[in-house]
This record gives sequence, C-alpha cells and structure tokens, in this order.
Amino acid sequence: MDTFSHALWGKALFGRKGTNLFALLFGAAPDLIAFLPWMILRIINGTFFDREFGKPPPVEIIPDWLFFMYDFSHSFITGFLLVFLLYYFRKDYIWFAALAWPFHTVLDFPFHTKEFFPTKIFWPLSDFYIDGILWSRPEVWIPNIILLALVLFYKKRKNTING
Repeated sequence: MDTFSHALWGKALFGRKGTNLFALLFGAAPDLIAFLPWMILRIINGTFFDREFGKPPPVEIIPDWLFFMYDFSHSFITGFLLVFLLYYFRKDYIWFAALAWPFHTVLDFPFHTKEFFPTKIFWPLSDFYIDGILWSRPEVWIPNIILLALVLFYKKRKNTING
C-alpha cells in the first residue's frame, strides 16, 4: 500500500478530535522510518531521479539496512509494543491513534510480494510472510481508494451531524 493511503486509513479509523494528526503520522510511520532516510540520502547524492517515475528501484541497489528497518517498522511486535507503551505512559487517547501503526502492517501483509519487501509480521520472532498481491494492481488499488473515500466521507458526515 502507498504511504499516503496508510496515513489516510490511520486518520479514518483511529483519528479522533485532537489526535487526527497523530493518527496520520502513526499510519505512515512504518514507511517513513524504513524509506525516508534512504530517500533523503538519494536526494542529497543526486540519485533519486535515476529511475523511471512510478517504478520501484532495483532491489540490488537497496542497502541492507533498509531491509532491516522495513522488517523492524512493519512488525506487529514493534507496532503493538508502541501502542502498549503509549497506553501505559500516556493516559490520553494518543495510544488509540497509535493503533494506526499495526493497522499499517495489516494492510501491507497481503499486498506485498516476496520479490519486493515482503511483510514479516512477527519479525524478529519469525520471518513468516506471504507472497501477496501487489498493492498497485487495479483490483487492489481501486477498491482501496473507494473504501477509503467512503470511510472518510462517513466519518466526516457523522462528525458534522453529531457536532
């Protein structure tokens, strides 16, 4: 799934008054942690635009540390540990917004292939993953956009009616 959709799903499902921004950030955080440092390095080095737009970079040029960061940030272990720590140490509802992090993993697990960042949901305890359907395929992408729009519309309408 794309990072923007993850952020919007986080807001749609786990955002509340006063925590919408946190839900957006927690929804996108696993991808930002994994990919943002490498993207910044590639921009600084002038290699970010060395590929065709919309195409993923060849796996051979991706550094090993990025795979580690992806596994770390996309694990239920990491996501639920964060939720638990926020629940324990913060008595406000930021912990609820943090549920967008493990939900990110739920969305990625079936929609990543073994060729490009399979999602190891129980890492580091297990390297288990499935060879999923690529999220950019129309039969995944279009329902994602439609469902996301419907949920956001419903939530906005419900908030408008309830004041």
